[in-house]
Amino acid sequence: MLSVGLITFNEELRLERTLKAVQGLADEIVVVDSFSTDGTVEIAQSFGAKVEQISWPGYGMQKNNVIERCTKEWILLIDADEVITPELAKEIKEVMEHGDYYVYEIPFNSVCFGKRIRFGGWSGSSRVRLFKRTSGHYSLDEVHEQFLTSDEIGKLHHRIDHYTYEDYYDYLHKFNRYTSEGAIVAFNKNKSAGLFNIVLNPIFKFLRMYIFRLGFLDGVEGLALSTFSALYTSVKYLKLREMKRRNDINS
Repeated sequence: MLSVGLITFNEELRLERTLKAVQGLADEIVVVDSFSTDGTVEIAQSFGAKVEQISWPGYGMQKNNVIERCTKEWILLIDADEVITPELAKEIKEVMEHGDYYVYEIPFNSVCFGKRIRFGGWSGSSRVRLFKRTSGHYSLDEVHEQFLTSDEIGKLHHRIDHYTYEDYYDYLHKFNRYTSEGAIVAFNKNKSAGLFNIVLNPIFKFLRMYIFRLGFLDGVEGLALSTFSALYTSVKYLKLREMKRRNDINS
């Protein structure tokens, strides 16, 4: 028996695609929503999901809120932009019945700007998404949360299609929020905001993604992702520098 859990906030453009993919797989769908202002809740309810709205406490805590509300033996905890392929759904059913592990990582394909991204470090990673309800929980990090478990972790073969960014507007719309969240994490870790992180580190990131990890083979989309990723790093540390300055003034 499987609970499919999601955290959501203003996901009406992608949620239907994600929920359609788990029909026939999920015995229940549990959504914890951070008071969306679009049609997210209505879409979730149209698929029979149990929806509860909780103010945003950070990624780790919100995912734990989902786990607490799931009632089935197994949990598939995915994001609203992660789509389960039919092949993966079949594999999930098999390992729940005959698998050797209680926790599984699932590999990812990245789809950005309408194109599958194969290079630049954007595909091929794996993350814990399937686990027994009593096998662990997420760290309390506001971002970059980790699944914490004492169980051995297995790995599935078929992949999740991760629709990371629908288009360039979607990327830039999220850019400000993500850089602010990253700056807060860096501030809490007392990271520096000097010339290296603001200027040199972004240059190295671009070269690593576009040249050394073959991002140029993804065409225009590979160039865009490499450029945006470098800019993300620079802006994150510029915001960190500003936070440190304000903190010094108020001290």
